[in-house]
Amino acid sequence: MADLSHARIDRAHALAPGLFRSLGPSDRKKLKLDITYDYGDGERLEFRGFEPLGVLDMRVFQGLVAMAGPEGKLLQNSATASDVGKRLLDLLYEPADDEIKQAVIKPTSVVINDSLRRLAREIGAPEDGPGIKRLKKSIERLFSVTIFVQSGRRRIGSRLLSVYASDEDTGGLRVAFNPRLAAAVIGGAHARIDLMETRALDSDPARLIHQRLSAFVDPGKSREVSAETLSGYVWPDPADTPRTARSRITKVRKAVDEIRSAAGWNITKTGTDKWRFIRPRLIENTA
Repeated sequence: MADLSHARIDRAHALAPGLFRSLGPSDRKKLKLDITYDYGDGERLEFRGFEPLGVLDMRVFQGLVAMAGPEGKLLQNSATASDVGKRLLDLLYEPADDEIKQAVIKPTSVVINDSLRRLAREIGAPEDGPGIKRLKKSIERLFSVTIFVQSGRRRIGSRLLSVYASDEDTGGLRVAFNPRLAAAVIGGAHARIDLMETRALDSDPARLIHQRLSAFVDPGKSREVSAETLSGYVWPDPADTPRTARSRITKVRKAVDEIRSAAGWNITKTGTDKWRFIRPRLIENTA
């Protein structure tokens, strides 16, 4: 039985357009990840990777962040960390030389030490051999993503996942998160992704739309969104033909119905292919 209720994801990671997308059979060979997102207040995030990230990668990402919430181990600022914590932080940030290494005060990170089967169970994925292999490949795709955060004249680079290790013999899994994700996990500003809702969804469009909506519609709040906007959450590239555009809108309508029926959102039509999404209120004490 899955036992995690939600993931606390940094809002910029959850909102970045095209970070996760619907992929065709040959898209991984043809496309690369190259996303720039202006988050606001002079802050820009750039995501770079050898392969694009699909829906399974998003589900794995949600599951990993959720597992870090109640069970992750905190790696504190290196100025006050224990000897073991300092060694782990050194692995996360790898400064260029001893002088820099001594000067840098490394920020907090969070590490999970669990299993691939537990991850599969939490996201509702198959726990058999092929399923576990797909999860490992997905985590390695996430690990390969580099992020640059530009804030004013300051620019900082990190990986989406700072550390990854797995053991085929034991099924063990170890993952550490970049400081921005870690800050969200331990209580900073975040988007709350309800895992009980995500596990109830079946289609890729519904899953992608659900995460993006959850990133800017807080529990108990509402927002009006058009089908065209929702389509962009699933397929960030413009449709190449009118037929493709119509097909996408049809899939968006079905995804909206799925989010209403499976995830329990109150959704009312406000115009032609336009809806008001009312997110359920929290039913637990933790936010």
